[in-house]
Amino acid sequence: MLKVPDYVKEIKPYVPGKPIEELERQYGIRDSIKLASNENPLGPSPVALQEVQLLLSKVHRYPDGSGYYLKTALAEHLGVRAHNIILGNGSNELIDIAVRTFVGMGQECVMADVTFPIFFISTKKNGGCPIIVPMEKMAHNLSAMADNITDNTKIVFIANPNNPTGTTVSAAEFDDFMEKVPEHVLVISDEAYFEYVMRADYPDTLKYIRQGRNVLILRTFSKIYGLAGFRIGYGVSNQYVIELMGKIVEPFNTNMLAQAAACAALKDKEHIRKTIALNEEGKAYLYAELEALHVDYIKTEGNFIYMDLKRDCHKVYEALLQRGIIVRPMGATAIRVTIGKDDENKRFVHELKEVLDRWI
Repeated sequence: MLKVPDYVKEIKPYVPGKPIEELERQYGIRDSIKLASNENPLGPSPVALQEVQLLLSKVHRYPDGSGYYLKTALAEHLGVRAHNIILGNGSNELIDIAVRTFVGMGQECVMADVTFPIFFISTKKNGGCPIIVPMEKMAHNLSAMADNITDNTKIVFIANPNNPTGTTVSAAEFDDFMEKVPEHVLVISDEAYFEYVMRADYPDTLKYIRQGRNVLILRTFSKIYGLAGFRIGYGVSNQYVIELMGKIVEPFNTNMLAQAAACAALKDKEHIRKTIALNEEGKAYLYAELEALHVDYIKTEGNFIYMDLKRDCHKVYEALLQRGIIVRPMGATAIRVTIGKDDENKRFVHELKEVLDRWI
């Protein structure tokens, strides 16, 4: 029998949301909606789709391994240098690359207890030791996270906004935290949903890059840009961090079509405006309806809402599946629901009410 390290045996794999086609085949239903993966309900930018169409005849060629055009576009967009940017097959890959680059066997990564599971999985599968810090009011407790940094700590993960709770830390909280972080620690600020943030005091983490601090900002084209199927994300950090991570990156890790779509999507400001407006409208509607249903929820800075149903969430999840609604179960009693289009939000509320009424 093959032997593997104990830390590999202990890993619980990430379970992706059920695809719509499989749901409909399994349950014999039609017209289901997926509100489980925080995708953009408007889809991708039409400008990005046009760019992809132009390149389809060239897919027999390898992509630009350096990502020159996308890095250049991002550098201009962010006000940094191209050497401050690294591209990834989604920001998930960059989490894994960062851990492989900076974390040795038995070294520590600090993270919250209710946050993006890839932080834990990447740490464990690379032989690191996750240090789990309880959240405070379902938000990162940065003071407690700083207190858990030791000489053996290599990375601190902060999802801001946090997935799955939708909470954020303020600029003042982040500044105070950074005052306590020693030089041997890399702070990873996962900002996959930052374009949706409405709070005025959201941290400007790019300032730490300009100061040369050991901060890695992770962002993605999977959410607001609607390019989840292309798997394209990026990291921003000081040149030293980016060069070290570059030693670990696989050749041609981002594909030709993804790079081109991302470049085009950056230019489509109208698509971003429409997406944000739709999200804000859907958020207000769902808040009101959840309050009417007496469902506890957390106000979000993302494109999803975390709600505690105070009952077995897996049974609710299954009941909603049978009605053609795919959501994300969370722990024992909570679910995370993507904010969709108006008709999708209304259908979700209707079906949730039916399920909860039958439960009672």
